[in-house]
Amino acid sequence: MGVQSVSKKELKDYRLTKRVAIYAVEAIILIFLIIMSLGSGSVNYSAKEILMALSGQGDSVSRVIVREIRIPRTVSAILVGSNIAIAGALLQAVLKNPLAAPGIIGVTSGASLAAVTIMLVFPALTYFVPFAAFFGGILATFLVFALAWKKGTGVNAVRIVLAGVALNAILGGGTSLLSILYSDRIQGILMWVNGSLAGNTWIDVQTLLPYTVVGFIVALFLSDIANLLQLGDSNAVSLGVKLNQARIILSITAAFLTGISVAIAGIIGFVGLIIPHISRLLVGSNYRFLIPSCALLGASLLVLADMVARTIFAPIELPVGLIMAVSGGPFFLYLLKKVGREGY
Repeated sequence: MGVQSVSKKELKDYRLTKRVAIYAVEAIILIFLIIMSLGSGSVNYSAKEILMALSGQGDSVSRVIVREIRIPRTVSAILVGSNIAIAGALLQAVLKNPLAAPGIIGVTSGASLAAVTIMLVFPALTYFVPFAAFFGGILATFLVFALAWKKGTGVNAVRIVLAGVALNAILGGGTSLLSILYSDRIQGILMWVNGSLAGNTWIDVQTLLPYTVVGFIVALFLSDIANLLQLGDSNAVSLGVKLNQARIILSITAAFLTGISVAIAGIIGFVGLIIPHISRLLVGSNYRFLIPSCALLGASLLVLADMVARTIFAPIELPVGLIMAVSGGPFFLYLLKKVGREGY
């Protein structure tokens, strides 16, 4: 018994050490990408020039570019990427489906339609965009669950997906309709509609940061519930989980993270689909460890995508949502083929 307990302890310590090492590597990658992002653009800066600008020793132009343009933009990418990745992981727990993501079940479309309505129909109220996007995502989530609800059995993962796909199409059509009706104003938000961090300032960072911190903490508190849902409905119920309540809470948290991110950066797809899969390969499927990994890798991916968006065809800047669509589409097809083979 003593040998067995020691072996279990050693195995647990090994897994913890491995995960800490993986977190360290992910953090190093993120720091490297941050430095690359601060130095890349229409004007390139070396690491030394970046440090000088940060310390106030460089010329006035480099100080403005690095401190007032690139840093808030990069920080916004970090926060948005983390939020969407965590939201995707939570939704995959709710639906027990590796293809689940905020953009697939209507959360992103709800947040986008609400934000576009404010920006096009009521442009004088643009300061309400973050709140509108959040409530749009929440409302879309409630509509999905209302449509998926069946008396006697509540909701299940299949009905949620079907309701989400239908609602996604309807809300996406609403956004397209507004774009046509207000075509004279759409040019001003075209980059946002396609997902962009261009023009993000410290005000955007200050708006996004508290929501991100709250969402991350709530997601960590919900990690045990997410873990129990992975055991299957019957096992989760036997362990005291109220399935409908758990799914609604997790989905609202995902909508919260998605809504505020859409308000700041527009529609950015595939981050919430790709990152949870990569994180599971690295740290396992325990949500206590998966959520921090998703936060780090989601931040890294969006910082990289934003850097590519503004440099690949410089001085022309592409929407970061377009970069994610081009790179995420093939990964989605790979997952679709893999899921089909494994019989989900």
